[in-house]
Amino acid sequence: MKKLLILGLVAMLGASCKSYLDEDTTGLLYGPNVLSTQDGLESALTGAYRGLGAQWTYGFLHPSANAAVLGGDDVTTHPASNKADWREFDQFNVSTTNQRSGAVYNGCYKAIQGANNVINNYQKTTGTKATIDIIAGEAYFIRGFSYYWLTRFYGSIPVVMSGEYSDTLLTIKKSTPEQVYNLIVSDLKKAETMLPDTRRDPGRPNAGSAKAFLADVYLTMAGWPLKQTDKYDLAAAKAKEVIDNSGKYGFSLMPTFAAVFANDPAVAIIPESVYQISGFTGGSGTANATYGNTAMPGEEGGWDDMFAELYFFRDFPEGPRKDVTFRTEFGLGTTKIPWQNSLTKHPYYQKWYIKGNIVTSSISLPSVMMRYAHVLTIYAEAKARGTGGPDQAAYDALNQIRLRGRASGTKSISPTDGLTATQFADEVVQERAWEFACERTRWFDLVRLERVEAANANKSPDDLQPIKAITKANYWFPLPYSDTSINPNLN
Repeated sequence: MKKLLILGLVAMLGASCKSYLDEDTTGLLYGPNVLSTQDGLESALTGAYRGLGAQWTYGFLHPSANAAVLGGDDVTTHPASNKADWREFDQFNVSTTNQRSGAVYNGCYKAIQGANNVINNYQKTTGTKATIDIIAGEAYFIRGFSYYWLTRFYGSIPVVMSGEYSDTLLTIKKSTPEQVYNLIVSDLKKAETMLPDTRRDPGRPNAGSAKAFLADVYLTMAGWPLKQTDKYDLAAAKAKEVIDNSGKYGFSLMPTFAAVFANDPAVAIIPESVYQISGFTGGSGTANATYGNTAMPGEEGGWDDMFAELYFFRDFPEGPRKDVTFRTEFGLGTTKIPWQNSLTKHPYYQKWYIKGNIVTSSISLPSVMMRYAHVLTIYAEAKARGTGGPDQAAYDALNQIRLRGRASGTKSISPTDGLTATQFADEVVQERAWEFACERTRWFDLVRLERVEAANANKSPDDLQPIKAITKANYWFPLPYSDTSINPNLN
């Protein structure tokens, strides 16, 4: 039993041997000497990626992470149907048995487990050192990436540094957010020095990916809960490093917003993708459910999982970005009905439609976890909130996003407009809301800026409402019962 590697955290540690063997263990079961070889190290790394990109059970290819950010003001869900787990997030009543929360939690810890196996063994592995270092760099990135998602969702969490089972994992204690962020920064710093400038393939990070996420981590650390405002300067500097070297890393804005969301299964990666989890076609029909059915209305055979909040849609600036972001007429045949006459009476997000409006979720599309546009907004906001306020480069970064998305004739924002540094930063945050609508971004902005309460106080009466007053306790989710019931130290 102890030769089997942990597959999630305590939830899976309490399972029987049969339960372990029933799990998908791609890249996760090793003999005693496997990790001493380069091929074995690659196998462990495959297991880490599998945690982030499994078909349905956990990770980010399916829509569980989208459900977990419904506390923002851009996305809502069906008020009835079988969407109870989704509604808990939008109504700020997340239970310890929420399956969507558990899917992200278990996927991240599965990825961490595989990454730990690489990190703890790569210096003892025989093979080509340059390749082994890249494998380790990817493992450091995956571990930092996974802990970043976990602490933003759950706050204080258990930090696991082992890839193998031991009895101590059944009594592990939680680490504070500050402790977790220190590990994340350390991991991403290692990743940026060990990763190459060019990705090994589209579903892997490069040095620019690590730097971009490090910039985002610094921006988050500057806000709630740590409020380490000195990190704004670090965020700006790291984002500027990515911007100044974007060509080397293969990053650039797509010429039009429509090109960003062409969602063509034949295209492996677009230049705007800083890091993505690549999809794959699977036999179960749920290989990449974020696309297709989950974002489609019932009138088109969809699942009605997520769609736009009404005031967010109403206030969204007109222009090509709005035209691409939303779907406002539904129907599989020649007859279309406007969203006002649909069953849910909400617009839907066209971003998650597959090219050709294929009515399926079994399709090979990547889940892009950061776009280059996000790096530009990190720089613009962090520079504004940091030492000296926004410079011309910050204005240029914001304007690239605004002018691509807004109506023809929109004017650039200029220092001559007389905005204060705070006002400019707020412009960036609002522009990010429009740019990344339904891309798992808005919720985290509201949390770090402590604006969750205000955003949810201004909802349409026809959208789901919080069932009780929102407090800071609602900024984080409870750890899954499957873990806390086994280990009381996690309560």
